[in-house]
Amino acid sequence: MTPELLALQSATVRFGPKVALRGVNLSVARGERIALLGANGSGKSTLLRAAHGLVPLAEGRRIVGAATPVRFAMVFQRPFMLRSSAQANVELGLMLQGVPPAQRRERAAMALERVGLAAEAGRIGRVLSAGQQQRVALARAWALQPDVLLLDEPTSSLDPTAKREVESLIEEFAAQGITVLMSSHNLGQVKRLANRVVYLEHGRLLADVTTDHFFNGPLPVEATLFLKGELPWD
Repeated sequence: MTPELLALQSATVRFGPKVALRGVNLSVARGERIALLGANGSGKSTLLRAAHGLVPLAEGRRIVGAATPVRFAMVFQRPFMLRSSAQANVELGLMLQGVPPAQRRERAAMALERVGLAAEAGRIGRVLSAGQQQRVALARAWALQPDVLLLDEPTSSLDPTAKREVESLIEEFAAQGITVLMSSHNLGQVKRLANRVVYLEHGRLLADVTTDHFFNGPLPVEATLFLKGELPWD
Protein backbone atom coordinates (compact mmCIF):
# COMPACT_ATOMS: atom_id res chain seq x y z
CA MET A 1 0.00 0.00 0.00
CA THR A 2 1.33 3.44 -0.95
CA PRO A 3 2.12 5.38 2.24
CA GLU A 4 0.01 8.42 2.98
CA LEU A 5 2.04 11.61 3.33
CA LEU A 6 -0.72 14.03 4.16
CA ALA A 7 -4.42 14.13 4.94
CA LEU A 8 -6.91 16.92 5.45
CA GLN A 9 -10.02 15.88 7.34
CA SER A 10 -13.10 18.14 7.22
CA ALA A 11 -10.73 21.07 6.67
CA THR A 12 -12.39 24.48 6.86
CA VAL A 13 -10.54 27.78 6.44
CA ARG A 14 -12.05 31.18 7.18
CA PHE A 15 -10.70 34.65 6.42
CA GLY A 16 -12.91 36.84 8.58
CA PRO A 17 -16.50 36.24 7.47
CA LYS A 18 -15.41 34.53 4.25
CA VAL A 19 -15.26 30.73 4.17
CA ALA A 20 -12.46 29.83 1.76
CA LEU A 21 -12.54 26.05 2.32
CA ARG A 22 -15.58 24.09 3.45
CA GLY A 23 -15.11 20.66 5.03
CA VAL A 24 -12.51 19.40 2.55
CA ASN A 25 -11.29 15.81 2.84
CA LEU A 26 -8.11 15.05 0.93
CA SER A 27 -5.56 12.26 1.20
CA VAL A 28 -2.19 12.51 -0.54
CA ALA A 29 -0.01 9.44 -1.09
CA ARG A 30 3.67 9.32 -1.95
CA GLY A 31 4.40 9.72 -5.65
CA GLU A 32 1.06 11.19 -6.68
CA ARG A 33 0.74 14.08 -9.12
CA ILE A 34 -2.45 15.92 -8.17
CA ALA A 35 -3.90 18.89 -10.04
CA LEU A 36 -6.35 21.26 -8.38
CA LEU A 37 -8.90 22.69 -10.79
CA GLY A 38 -11.68 25.23 -10.38
CA ALA A 39 -12.62 28.79 -11.19
CA ASN A 40 -10.83 31.73 -9.59
CA GLY A 41 -11.93 31.95 -5.97
CA SER A 42 -12.77 28.25 -5.77
CA GLY A 43 -10.22 27.63 -3.00
CA LYS A 44 -7.27 26.14 -4.90
CA SER A 45 -4.60 28.42 -3.43
CA THR A 46 -6.12 28.15 0.04
CA LEU A 47 -6.09 24.36 -0.20
CA LEU A 48 -2.40 24.40 -1.13
CA ARG A 49 -1.61 26.63 1.84
CA ALA A 50 -3.68 24.49 4.16
CA ALA A 51 -1.87 21.38 2.92
CA HIS A 52 1.46 23.08 3.66
CA GLY A 53 0.24 24.29 7.05
CA LEU A 54 0.61 27.96 6.13
CA VAL A 55 -2.96 28.84 7.09
CA PRO A 56 -4.76 27.66 10.23
CA LEU A 57 -7.81 25.46 10.03
CA ALA A 58 -10.95 26.87 11.64
CA GLU A 59 -12.31 23.32 11.73
CA GLY A 60 -10.98 19.87 10.90
CA ARG A 61 -7.49 18.42 11.04
CA ARG A 62 -4.25 18.34 9.04
CA ILE A 63 -2.44 15.04 9.50
CA VAL A 64 1.13 14.54 8.29
CA GLY A 65 2.54 11.04 7.81
CA ALA A 66 4.12 9.87 11.04
CA ALA A 67 6.49 7.16 9.76
CA THR A 68 9.22 9.66 8.80
CA PRO A 69 9.41 13.46 8.77
CA VAL A 70 7.63 14.85 5.70
CA ARG A 71 9.33 17.84 4.06
CA PHE A 72 7.23 20.39 2.18
CA ALA A 73 8.24 23.10 -0.29
CA MET A 74 5.97 25.56 -2.09
CA VAL A 75 6.37 27.64 -5.24
CA PHE A 76 4.00 30.56 -5.52
CA GLN A 77 2.43 32.01 -8.65
CA ARG A 78 4.69 35.06 -8.39
CA PRO A 79 7.84 33.84 -6.68
CA PHE A 80 9.48 36.07 -4.09
CA MET A 81 12.92 37.25 -5.13
CA LEU A 82 15.42 38.94 -2.84
CA ARG A 83 17.40 41.91 -4.18
CA SER A 84 20.41 39.64 -4.44
CA SER A 85 21.86 36.97 -6.68
CA ALA A 86 20.02 33.92 -7.92
CA GLN A 87 22.43 31.87 -5.80
CA ALA A 88 21.48 33.82 -2.65
CA ASN A 89 17.80 33.41 -3.46
CA VAL A 90 18.21 29.64 -3.56
CA GLU A 91 20.33 29.65 -0.40
CA LEU A 92 17.59 31.51 1.50
CA GLY A 93 15.41 28.45 2.03
CA LEU A 94 18.40 26.38 3.10
CA MET A 95 19.44 29.06 5.58
CA LEU A 96 15.97 29.08 7.10
CA GLN A 97 16.25 25.30 7.37
CA GLY A 98 19.47 25.64 9.34
CA VAL A 99 21.80 24.19 6.70
CA PRO A 100 25.45 25.20 7.34
CA PRO A 101 26.90 27.85 4.94
CA ALA A 102 29.24 25.53 3.02
CA GLN A 103 26.47 23.02 2.40
CA ARG A 104 24.09 25.84 1.43
CA ARG A 105 26.45 27.05 -1.27
CA GLU A 106 26.99 23.56 -2.64
CA ARG A 107 23.32 22.58 -2.66
CA ALA A 108 22.23 25.92 -4.15
CA ALA A 109 24.78 25.59 -6.94
CA MET A 110 23.59 22.05 -7.67
CA ALA A 111 19.97 23.21 -7.71
CA LEU A 112 20.67 26.05 -10.16
CA GLU A 113 22.53 23.64 -12.41
CA ARG A 114 19.56 21.27 -12.14
CA VAL A 115 17.21 23.91 -13.57
CA GLY A 116 19.67 25.09 -16.21
CA LEU A 117 20.62 28.37 -14.56
CA ALA A 118 24.17 27.73 -13.36
CA ALA A 119 25.42 30.52 -15.63
CA GLU A 120 22.97 32.97 -14.02
CA ALA A 121 23.96 32.22 -10.41
CA GLY A 122 25.55 35.64 -9.90
CA ARG A 123 22.81 37.70 -11.55
CA ILE A 124 20.32 39.62 -9.44
CA GLY A 125 17.19 37.49 -9.13
CA ARG A 126 14.78 40.35 -9.74
CA VAL A 127 16.27 41.22 -13.15
CA LEU A 128 15.87 37.70 -14.51
CA SER A 129 13.01 36.97 -16.88
CA ALA A 130 9.73 35.68 -15.46
CA GLY A 131 10.54 32.17 -16.67
CA GLN A 132 14.01 32.29 -15.13
CA GLN A 133 12.60 33.55 -11.83
CA GLN A 134 10.17 30.64 -11.76
CA ARG A 135 13.04 28.25 -12.40
CA VAL A 136 15.00 29.87 -9.55
CA ALA A 137 11.96 29.32 -7.33
CA LEU A 138 11.83 25.67 -8.41
CA ALA A 139 15.56 25.36 -7.70
CA ARG A 140 14.99 26.85 -4.24
CA ALA A 141 12.23 24.30 -3.60
CA TRP A 142 14.20 21.36 -5.01
CA ALA A 143 17.26 22.26 -2.89
CA LEU A 144 15.13 21.66 0.21
CA GLN A 145 14.81 18.00 -0.85
CA PRO A 146 11.03 17.98 -0.33
CA ASP A 147 8.77 14.98 -0.18
CA VAL A 148 5.83 17.15 -1.28
CA LEU A 149 6.14 20.00 -3.79
CA LEU A 150 3.20 22.42 -3.83
CA LEU A 151 2.83 24.63 -6.91
CA ASP A 152 0.38 27.51 -7.23
CA GLU A 153 -0.27 28.23 -10.92
CA PRO A 154 3.44 27.70 -11.71
CA THR A 155 3.25 28.74 -15.38
CA SER A 156 0.33 31.20 -15.49
CA SER A 157 2.40 34.28 -16.41
CA LEU A 158 4.96 32.60 -18.66
CA ASP A 159 5.37 32.51 -22.41
CA PRO A 160 5.04 29.16 -24.21
CA THR A 161 8.79 28.42 -24.19
CA ALA A 162 9.13 29.14 -20.47
CA LYS A 163 6.01 27.08 -19.76
CA ARG A 164 7.53 24.08 -21.50
CA GLU A 165 10.76 24.49 -19.54
CA VAL A 166 8.94 24.66 -16.21
CA GLU A 167 6.65 21.74 -17.09
CA SER A 168 9.71 19.68 -18.01
CA LEU A 169 11.25 20.40 -14.62
CA ILE A 170 8.04 19.44 -12.82
CA GLU A 171 7.96 16.17 -14.74
CA GLU A 172 11.59 15.48 -13.81
CA PHE A 173 10.98 16.21 -10.13
CA ALA A 174 7.94 13.91 -10.12
CA ALA A 175 10.03 11.19 -11.80
CA GLN A 176 12.43 11.44 -8.86
CA GLY A 177 9.60 10.45 -6.54
CA ILE A 178 8.62 13.91 -5.33
CA THR A 179 4.87 14.14 -4.72
CA VAL A 180 3.36 17.07 -6.63
CA LEU A 181 0.24 19.00 -5.68
CA MET A 182 -0.43 21.87 -8.06
CA SER A 183 -3.16 24.30 -9.03
CA SER A 184 -3.68 25.15 -12.68
CA HIS A 185 -6.06 26.74 -15.15
CA ASN A 186 -4.33 25.02 -18.07
CA LEU A 187 -6.27 21.88 -18.93
CA GLY A 188 -3.61 20.67 -21.35
CA GLN A 189 -1.02 21.03 -18.62
CA VAL A 190 -3.20 19.01 -16.25
CA LYS A 191 -3.46 16.21 -18.83
CA ARG A 192 0.32 16.23 -19.30
CA LEU A 193 1.42 16.40 -15.67
CA ALA A 194 -1.27 15.01 -13.36
CA ASN A 195 -2.51 11.50 -12.62
CA ARG A 196 -5.31 12.74 -10.36
CA VAL A 197 -7.62 15.76 -10.47
CA VAL A 198 -9.35 17.48 -7.56
CA TYR A 199 -12.13 19.87 -8.59
CA LEU A 200 -13.16 22.68 -6.24
CA GLU A 201 -16.05 25.12 -6.34
CA HIS A 202 -16.80 27.79 -3.73
CA GLY A 203 -14.40 26.11 -1.32
CA ARG A 204 -16.00 22.66 -1.62
CA LEU A 205 -14.34 19.58 -3.08
CA LEU A 206 -16.79 18.26 -5.67
CA ALA A 207 -14.68 15.71 -7.55
CA ASP A 208 -11.55 13.69 -6.78
CA VAL A 209 -10.83 11.29 -9.63
CA THR A 210 -8.09 10.07 -11.95
CA THR A 211 -7.10 12.44 -14.72
CA ASP A 212 -8.50 10.10 -17.35
CA HIS A 213 -11.82 9.93 -15.51
CA PHE A 214 -11.98 13.71 -15.14
CA PHE A 215 -11.68 14.30 -18.87
CA ASN A 216 -13.56 11.22 -20.09
CA GLY A 217 -15.86 9.96 -17.35
CA PRO A 218 -19.03 11.16 -15.61
CA LEU A 219 -18.63 14.16 -13.30
CA PRO A 220 -20.80 16.36 -11.09
CA VAL A 221 -22.70 18.87 -13.20
CA GLU A 222 -20.56 21.77 -11.94
CA ALA A 223 -17.34 20.12 -13.11
CA THR A 224 -18.91 19.23 -16.46
CA LEU A 225 -19.90 22.88 -16.99
CA PHE A 226 -16.39 23.96 -16.03
CA LEU A 227 -14.87 21.72 -18.68
CA LYS A 228 -17.26 23.19 -21.25
CA GLY A 229 -16.18 26.70 -20.27
CA GLU A 230 -19.67 27.55 -19.06
CA LEU A 231 -18.62 28.72 -15.60
CA PRO A 232 -16.99 32.12 -15.00
CA TRP A 233 -13.28 32.17 -14.31
CA ASP A 234 -13.48 35.28 -12.16
